[in-house]
Amino acid sequence: MAYHELRDYQEAGIANLRTALAEGHSRIMFQLPTGAGKTATAASIIRSAIGKGKTVIFTVPALSLINQTIESFRGDDIYDIGVMQGNHEMTDGDQPVQICSVQTLTRRKIPKADLVIVDEAHVVFKLYEQWFNDPEWANVPIIGLSATPWTKGLGKLYSKLVIGTTTQELIDKEILSPFRAFAPSHVDLSNVKTVAGDYDLEELGNAMDKPKLVADIVETWITKAEYRPTLVYAVNRAHAANIADAFNKAGIPCGYMDGTTPIEDRDAMCDRFRRGELRIIANVGVLTTGVDLPFVACLVLARPTKSEMLYVQIMGRGLRRAEGKTDCMILDHSDTTLRLGFVTDIHHTKLNNGKKDEASKGKERDEPLPKECPSCTFLKMAKLKACPNCGFEPKAPSNVFNVEGTLAEVNGKGKKKTYEGTLTPHDEQEKYYRELKGIAKKKGYKSGWAYHQFKDRFKISPSDHFIQTPLEPSLQTINYVKHAWIKRSKAQAKAAGAWGR
Repeated sequence: MAYHELRDYQEAGIANLRTALAEGHSRIMFQLPTGAGKTATAASIIRSAIGKGKTVIFTVPALSLINQTIESFRGDDIYDIGVMQGNHEMTDGDQPVQICSVQTLTRRKIPKADLVIVDEAHVVFKLYEQWFNDPEWANVPIIGLSATPWTKGLGKLYSKLVIGTTTQELIDKEILSPFRAFAPSHVDLSNVKTVAGDYDLEELGNAMDKPKLVADIVETWITKAEYRPTLVYAVNRAHAANIADAFNKAGIPCGYMDGTTPIEDRDAMCDRFRRGELRIIANVGVLTTGVDLPFVACLVLARPTKSEMLYVQIMGRGLRRAEGKTDCMILDHSDTTLRLGFVTDIHHTKLNNGKKDEASKGKERDEPLPKECPSCTFLKMAKLKACPNCGFEPKAPSNVFNVEGTLAEVNGKGKKKTYEGTLTPHDEQEKYYRELKGIAKKKGYKSGWAYHQFKDRFKISPSDHFIQTPLEPSLQTINYVKHAWIKRSKAQAKAAGAWGR
């Protein structure tokens, strides 16, 4: 017999499920973060049930999850499986375990069972209300599995929430990967209306799918992402296709996937991604649930959202551990992290009953919202003064400061007034830094770009005493920046082979 040995939190979670059943709860929601082993935990419950002669229904919300679940169960020593989904080759109503698509159950008679497990239970179907409240099923335990059981009205279907563990606990135990987040660009969404709690997709697409914003995604990835295997989350098909096209034109192999992409094509694309033939997959509405690609080491958030569920599900795709993976880099072009907080800070202790005052009920936040480092765009905990990424620490401004060989003063408008002496404001480093700021202004780069270019060349940070006014860049400075970019890109491309293996 070969199956996964349960971890301590999985065993404790199952024990808490049994306690809830003993207390009279027959509709229980079991929360485990993405990567915590929901399927392995479910397999342990199912093995125990069929060992006692019980029958089990395991439902999935998407056809693409049927074969994935079969493979996972077989890996956990469960072979007595039948499938209810179209004309699936494993259709067999006599098997004690039935893996069923919700779409098929909606059209057919639900077979009798002693236990029901609902996968991705935050995705709610009309069938559930009728099924769960049917008197014939009153004494049959129904267990929902989800990493994000925060859907409005979920408390009407389930009476008990059992929390197995948290994302932060799994990172601390080195079961999930740590992450670093950056906010390399910001988009004005003030004119995008909200529909059903999230941004209107049509207006959001118009705001995000602009050549400059798409180009910024590609350029940021080239300069920051270290050629890591990456998933990009876009607003709509056109947006995802434009991002994929921009990456491919830049010589970076990028695939494209949406809800209409056939399952076999998705599988083939994921195989190419695993082999390193594709460095990136740009997708819309696909790679959020039921995706097991542990080597993903970078996520590009190009789809702003107000939904904690969508955000946490997306983040979960990058937090699985893999050989050679030290962390996951988050390039957030959507301001979602600044809006909702780090994924590790989002908690709910109660199910939502659908009432208007339920929006914040049971919601807890361990930390205030993160802050962006003005130097490198790293997103850090608000209480940290110095940036953990670049070491930048804001300093209180002073009206008087010393400069070698002169006396300088800052007047009430923040302008430098100089006195007689030997001040030379256009020395080599200051002039170079101001020309970098001139390039950044022309190209629309972020404030931290000039800082890092300067530091790459001189191995020190720009002086606080430098004049900040941008200068027209000289040909020498432009050529030097181009040379440094080409050199860095070649080095990253050479190192990328380690990720492709």
